[in-house]
Amino acid sequence: MDFIAGFSAAQVAAALVATFASAFVRGLTGFGMAILLVPILALALLPVEAVLITNCLALFIGLSEIARLVREAERSAWVVGALVVIATPPGLWLLMVTGADLARLIIALVALSAFGAVLLPRRKIAQHGGATTAGVGVVSGLMTGFAGMPGPPVVPYYIGRELPRAMATASMLLIFTIAGATGIAAGVVLGAMEWRLLWLALPLFPAVLIGNWAGAQASGRIADRTWRICVGFVLGAAALAAFVKLA
Repeated sequence: MDFIAGFSAAQVAAALVATFASAFVRGLTGFGMAILLVPILALALLPVEAVLITNCLALFIGLSEIARLVREAERSAWVVGALVVIATPPGLWLLMVTGADLARLIIALVALSAFGAVLLPRRKIAQHGGATTAGVGVVSGLMTGFAGMPGPPVVPYYIGRELPRAMATASMLLIFTIAGATGIAAGVVLGAMEWRLLWLALPLFPAVLIGNWAGAQASGRIADRTWRICVGFVLGAAALAAFVKLA
């Protein structure tokens, strides 16, 4: 039976739980919402739907903080963001022509590997070169389109540098906001964005706000190792579930 915009009550319930949990991680660390949310949503929804709904939520939460993000972000965020705009449509097209089960598995495996990659200790450097910046922007755009995850190349780009934490966080979140808007626009142009996805994203947004706030309040109180283990377990379970669906 349809519950909201053609989605069942079970799908909506799964989306609410996943949204709150992923937003909590965002508030706790400044990143990770899409990495955690997309593979879980993709188990209950079509992968394209999961990606576009996540893009909607990323745009909504980003717009709620946009004044601070624009004020505190490093100039490089605009360069990376511009490249994300260019590279996102090809990534979304690739997702649209990939089978749903295979896409679920790829998304889950990307999330699992990306989560490990962004947490690896990195040598601090003062500034990245132009080629690195360009590569980050293009890969982030492709991942935004195919997996709804602009973060894996962006996070190490900023946390691996000698930047004030506020500037690094604002830069990442500004790029994620641009990526969300671009993913939605690409979905409209390619015919993948449906109104019902927006109608589901809107009631999920309060869960993003509450989860993000709770994560920010808990920041510094939850042991780093604890949340790493929890998130890693969830992503591992998502990858396993995607593999079972494919089999």
